[in-house]
Amino acid sequence: MIKKVDRNAARKVRHKRVRKKIYGTADRPRLNVFRSLNHIYVQIIDDEKGHTLVSASSLDPEIKNNVSDKTKKEVARMVGELAARRAQEKGIKKVVFDRGGYVYHGRVQEVAAGAREAGLEF
Repeated sequence: MIKKVDRNAARKVRHKRVRKKIYGTADRPRLNVFRSLNHIYVQIIDDEKGHTLVSASSLDPEIKNNVSDKTKKEVARMVGELAARRAQEKGIKKVVFDRGGYVYHGRVQEVAAGAREAGLEF
């Protein structure tokens, strides 16, 4: 009998483990990444209040209209930059990076690189 591996369930377990240590405050909110098969989503969250302060995704009109010839990694970098710009408009300069249980590689790494380029400090 072949045992089926549920990768998303394993990711959720890793995310729970990471979330025990990472906590977003009003001074330094949490930058959370969610990756689906085709899209990438970023939220900057104040865990004390339980509010999302800023969000960006590959479905935002600013990005969606410019992605026809781009790779997923290039789009992820654009999403990171957009999230950082929106955060700076709200006065957020420092964040805690929450990779969401994903390996810090590929699209997740590109989101972080884009946010750093746009001026966010991790």
